[in-house]
Amino acid sequence: MAKLALVFLIISMAMAMAMPWAQAQDLNWAKRLDSAGGQPTTNLRFFFHDTLSGKNPSAVRIAQASQTDKSPTLFGAVLMADDPLTEGPEPTSKLVGRAQGLYGSACQQELGLIMALSYSFSDGIYKGSSISVAGMNRALNPVRELPVVGGTGVFRMARGYAEARTHWFDPATGDAIVAYNVTVFHY
Repeated sequence: MAKLALVFLIISMAMAMAMPWAQAQDLNWAKRLDSAGGQPTTNLRFFFHDTLSGKNPSAVRIAQASQTDKSPTLFGAVLMADDPLTEGPEPTSKLVGRAQGLYGSACQQELGLIMALSYSFSDGIYKGSSISVAGMNRALNPVRELPVVGGTGVFRMARGYAEARTHWFDPATGDAIVAYNVTVFHY
């Protein structure tokens, strides 16, 4: 019986070492939290750099309505994004992933962006994993909450929420740096 317990212990340890989410992390931008009801929970903090200006923009307009340029909110504009996600607010900060997808101006009376983005991570145990965010971003509100509706890799079957706070915004160009604080429940 003691040999069987030892074999079970060795197999359990080997399986835990093979699962990246069971290994210790040394990441400033991601932290594994105590599981709620046995379900893994992770908190992610990163900065989203949305650059519309310059020689190499990370987001470009791909469509618009005939009245978009006359609208104070650019209602009807649709943009495709491949925005860097960094550990800190500086553009030179460590790259931890990319936000890829699209967003569009969906409100006529205020700046409201409907967003459908995949936040793909390239650092640490989260490399190759992603979360999907889809929802309304009322961009001029100090704090916005967006739903996490899915994920891949470590974040398979994810759900949760992302809080977005504008760190910096240039109204002349539309360029922005947004701080994200994301709570993800996953398997």
